[in-house]
Amino acid sequence: MEDIYQEILPFASKGKQADYIPALAKVNPDQFGMCLETVSGEVYPFRQADTRFSIQSITKVFALAMSLSLKGEALWKRVGKEPSGTSFNSLVQLEVEKGIPRNPFINAGAIVIADILMTELDDPEKEFLDFIRALAGNDTIDYNMEVALSEREKGYLNAAIANMLKYHGTIDNDIEDVLMFYFKMCSVEMTCRELASAFIAFTNACPFDFAGYKLSPSQIKRMNAVMQTCGFYDEAGEFSYLVGLPGKSGVGGGIVAIYPMRYAVAVWSPRLNSKGNSVMGMKALELLTTATQESIF
Repeated sequence: MEDIYQEILPFASKGKQADYIPALAKVNPDQFGMCLETVSGEVYPFRQADTRFSIQSITKVFALAMSLSLKGEALWKRVGKEPSGTSFNSLVQLEVEKGIPRNPFINAGAIVIADILMTELDDPEKEFLDFIRALAGNDTIDYNMEVALSEREKGYLNAAIANMLKYHGTIDNDIEDVLMFYFKMCSVEMTCRELASAFIAFTNACPFDFAGYKLSPSQIKRMNAVMQTCGFYDEAGEFSYLVGLPGKSGVGGGIVAIYPMRYAVAVWSPRLNSKGNSVMGMKALELLTTATQESIF
């Protein structure tokens, strides 16, 4: 990790944090953390691996796991599983495809997943947080309401997406309630160490049974497939080409990737490229799989 960090230092000033979310604009962009955890429990933290940050769209993996456990294959009638090829907040694609989001990791798809959880759960905000805490083994993980309210304040495009979904009958609950739950989900703060630990569950190395939610090895395999093809907005192909692992990014600067049956690795650096992915994070994971000469391909 030290060798990787030294090699990516020339990229340290490239890109910028997600300043369209006011609370994220205040984050010090000159930070870098990384942590790898093996399925046997060995943990390798590096630099700011224990600094919490807003995981943003990484949270969509947790939401998908819960909804897939609750709904099974019926879930895919509400949301697709194809790469989008457009921006993660595209209205055009949603309109053309008559309100069925292309996959659960773009904003429209994640808003539908939030609506499903609101319908299925008695206390979705608490149960969502309980699930993440169980995965990571840490009861102090929480929402950051400053970030959630900041996103709602400037969430014009997400509000437009939610309204279009409602128009097409794709979401059932009140638009404002669904949006607020979605923004809270995105505001969850975790460290690289906590994310790596939580994503060990998706390596398929042990039975998936957390906080009452169960997934079969076949369902985990298919979740990994969706992460591989859709986890990095319209840069998923580039991530597959350079890194070769299933994973998910967030505009908070975090990226998590897994090597099935082997390890989970999380990296965080707030400066993003034009696609919304961490510049140093992408490069670090590319160098990791290059140095180890291991990927799923």
